[in-house]
Amino acid sequence: MTNRERPLSPHLQVYRWQITMTMSILHRVTGMALSVGAFVLLWWLLAVAQGGEAYATVAACLASPVGMVAAFGFSLALVYHLLNGIRHLLWDAGWGFEIPDVYRSGYAVFGLTVVLTAAIWFVALRGGA
Repeated sequence: MTNRERPLSPHLQVYRWQITMTMSILHRVTGMALSVGAFVLLWWLLAVAQGGEAYATVAACLASPVGMVAAFGFSLALVYHLLNGIRHLLWDAGWGFEIPDVYRSGYAVFGLTVVLTAAIWFVALRGGA
């Protein structure tokens, strides 16, 4: 049997980059980030249960610049994953399969993610009220 050079299955050389590809990748990445963030939340809850010194240590870590960046990333991932999940639920209900609707809902998820995350942090940094 001869071994002919055959192309691999279609890959990025064949397809041009699209918003749907980006959103699919980001949905998976944010899901993994939320899993890591759940462990940080568990750490915080355990520190609350232990009280005093344990809570002060966790609070200091979360209030540090690295902790704030991580908290911002977690909130951004949470909002994106939630909104994209709602988009998928709408697809499951049969809405939005036309190509213009797919692109429109994708850009809406990106835009709303930025707006809602900014609103959350605006309220949080103002002290809640």
